[in-house]
Amino acid sequence: MNLTDTGRGHLDRAVELAADAVAAGDEPFGSVLVSADGERLFEDHNHVSGGDQTQHPELAIARWAVEHLAPAERAAATVYTSGEHCAMCSAAHAWVGLGRIVFATSTSQLSAWRAAMGAPASPIAPLGIAEVAPSVPTDGPFEEYAERVRALHEARAARG
Repeated sequence: MNLTDTGRGHLDRAVELAADAVAAGDEPFGSVLVSADGERLFEDHNHVSGGDQTQHPELAIARWAVEHLAPAERAAATVYTSGEHCAMCSAAHAWVGLGRIVFATSTSQLSAWRAAMGAPASPIAPLGIAEVAPSVPTDGPFEEYAERVRALHEARAARG
């Protein structure tokens, strides 16, 4: 998929949210939920530093969408995210019937970066969205975001 200027704007915002997460002492992940007509409905970043490792923005989006959108609106919405959903968030996305996911960087990129930094392995398998939720349409990764997102992960790792 070619990333449109509008899509790039939403991905840029997701990466900005990931940077906000790092500034707050959290893991660098940010996500934006966008309606079929292009309105940003909800956005968030990781909040795992408090000890609850399930506080991912993609899971928050799924929960918000169930409470605020009809099933058809969820199916027509798009999630733009700084990093490909983990298995937990991919499953939540599919279970609530959200539409397309556009991700700046992939799970395989993140796994490689973490290994190069000597970071501990994730407690869950590093599965891509297609492996967990094969019916969810996806676009990504986009090489133009790789260095920016990698730098955020390195900055977070340097903080310890």
